[in-house]
Amino acid sequence: MKTFQPTPTNAVPPPDQVQSLVSFLEHEPNPMIVLDPDYNILAANTAYQRQFGSADKPFIGHKCYQISHHYDVPCDQAGENCPMKKAQEMRGPDRVLHIHHTPRGPEHVDVELRPILDEHGVITAYVERLTLVRSASARPSDEGLVGCSPAFNLALSELQRVAPSMLPVLLLGESGTGKELFARAVHETSERAAGPFVVVDCSGLTETLFESELFGHEKGAFTGAVTRKPGLVETAQGGTLFLDEIGDVPLAMQVKLLRLIESSTYRRVGSVETCHANFRLIAATHKPLEKMMEKGEFRQDLYYRISAFPIHLPPLRNRVEDIGLLANSFLQRGGAGKRRLTLDPEALARLQQYPWPGNIRELRNALERASLFADDGVIRAVHLPQACVALPPQTVASTPLDSNTLAQALATFKGTRSELARHLGISDRTLYRRLKEQGLA
Repeated sequence: MKTFQPTPTNAVPPPDQVQSLVSFLEHEPNPMIVLDPDYNILAANTAYQRQFGSADKPFIGHKCYQISHHYDVPCDQAGENCPMKKAQEMRGPDRVLHIHHTPRGPEHVDVELRPILDEHGVITAYVERLTLVRSASARPSDEGLVGCSPAFNLALSELQRVAPSMLPVLLLGESGTGKELFARAVHETSERAAGPFVVVDCSGLTETLFESELFGHEKGAFTGAVTRKPGLVETAQGGTLFLDEIGDVPLAMQVKLLRLIESSTYRRVGSVETCHANFRLIAATHKPLEKMMEKGEFRQDLYYRISAFPIHLPPLRNRVEDIGLLANSFLQRGGAGKRRLTLDPEALARLQQYPWPGNIRELRNALERASLFADDGVIRAVHLPQACVALPPQTVASTPLDSNTLAQALATFKGTRSELARHLGISDRTLYRRLKEQGLA
């Protein structure tokens, strides 16, 4: 355990209190630090040093926002939620999701901050617990969720809140926003991660087929039922059942689905035996269920059973900051032995300007098509679908890059300055000039 002897101030905890915290935190498995009210790191346990520390960059005695974000000002002054400010106002714990600069590069971190009060009720220090979020990446990744935009981080933060519970989750959003990936992330972050993750595609299933697929059937239950078949509910025992496009469930089947959810029991088609279900429910839809209820197209009682914890997934047009990350992830996922593809700055600028009505699915398809024309390994604007290049030419560089924006980009982007310039849609020379003008070079 490393500690720092601060210069005495009116709100610094006494040495015996710091020592007590040091002894307590050292036995905690999670990375934890002690902060004074001026954001200085007073102590850190071994778990913090192992995950976030760096031998060549000391952190004891430094401001937390300098270490975690490379900011010169507290988080709330840099456009983020500061847990210390909220904890001070509430005089209680606060929890936020941030992207921290770590020895491995930018990573999502779940931050919980608790104030320590003296006998007079004065906050003398804070204890901060940090948990790495492994269900998403803030860097290009071969698999899973990828993003760093505020809209994405909000949805990810809600995912982190609900995943450890058994509450049903309802994922709402346009087609192509990654609902199945989010559902899988909820499952993998839950206590049922070792169990099965079973997907039920509700769209296009007739009433008879839906019941058979969900509950299974006995031999001879209907023409063609030559053997007994277990249903997807049975397959999901001990795991998670994901009902994708639940808005397409036939109205007559909704009452049976409601009975399954409320009683955790069901019967196979052609059977009188009652079976017991054991699954965590996640549902998703792009349809407006509340309007469908008003029209009598979706049962109200079913809606309130599945919507205990709704998460709205943002469309890609609200995640412009993530387009470069997503594009590079798709190009990185090309597969072993395939050539490495890169994006030309103008092509990236075009991708960032396009509204993407098909969302992430459309972006992936556009890049797969463009890769077929990139003979030299560079995807250029001319290789993109006509819809992407039909807008008036404009570059990301036309958007002002202030000090905070550039500082955040430096802190969260893993790669060379040239790669950062391409990510921002500007030239290497322009990036260097702006960094120098704003004292960041």
